[in-house]
Amino acid sequence: MPSEARSPRLAVLIDADNTSAKIVDGLFEEIAKLGEASVRRVYGDFASPRSKGWTDVLARHAIIPQQQFAYTTGKNASDITLVIDAMDLLHGGRLDGFCLVSSDSDFTRLAARIREQGVDVFGFGEHKTPESFRQACRRFVYTENLLAGVSNSLDAAPAPKPLQPASAATPIIERIVAQIDSEDGWVLLGEVGGRLGNLASDFDPRTYGCRKLSDLLRKTGAFDIEKLKGGAVRIRRKVAVKPPGKPKAAAKAAS
Repeated sequence: MPSEARSPRLAVLIDADNTSAKIVDGLFEEIAKLGEASVRRVYGDFASPRSKGWTDVLARHAIIPQQQFAYTTGKNASDITLVIDAMDLLHGGRLDGFCLVSSDSDFTRLAARIREQGVDVFGFGEHKTPESFRQACRRFVYTENLLAGVSNSLDAAPAPKPLQPASAATPIIERIVAQIDSEDGWVLLGEVGGRLGNLASDFDPRTYGCRKLSDLLRKTGAFDIEKLKGGAVRIRRKVAVKPPGKPKAAAKAAS
């Protein structure tokens, strides 16, 4: 029997100094959509009360703690150790991708260097994460979106709390639609979603309080949506309807 194709092998490297342990369940559920978390390490000073939240969840997710004592104030040994480990893992050649979990822009160059090697980088951090780090990743997920994303039952998980209004997504979606060649203005939703990920690494419907892209499009009210036979969905920008003009006779009378 042919063996099943194995999921991409990923290294999950977590900066405990810049990441809350509250997101860990949602984090690994999200990573499971990308591949197999083969390496799971978290970096920080776990002797500090600030890191107690992480010590409580390490065993549940089989995360290996990399202890870094804060011998000198202002020197972040955790960041340096994470970078060294990432480069060792990269040159080991056994991994298909890296998940860098931090809101620190100091990891921008690390993400860029890994991608130069042809390996994917998925970033996870707070909404405040600098744009330089977000754009250095193939895809960037806001950790605020992970807090409401865990489903503990067969029921659908609740929609996340929006970080931005739905209207803020309209310009970038309109730009994508305009870039796709179409004679009648209709484009496939799947193609729009693919291009959005390439144009903006941090684009996520959950940022706008929606579970799916189609839900976001409806929420904006700026697009027509049509389901085709076979299940495919297509969209187009709504055409503004001009109000009817006054009849010529009425116009003359008014003048």
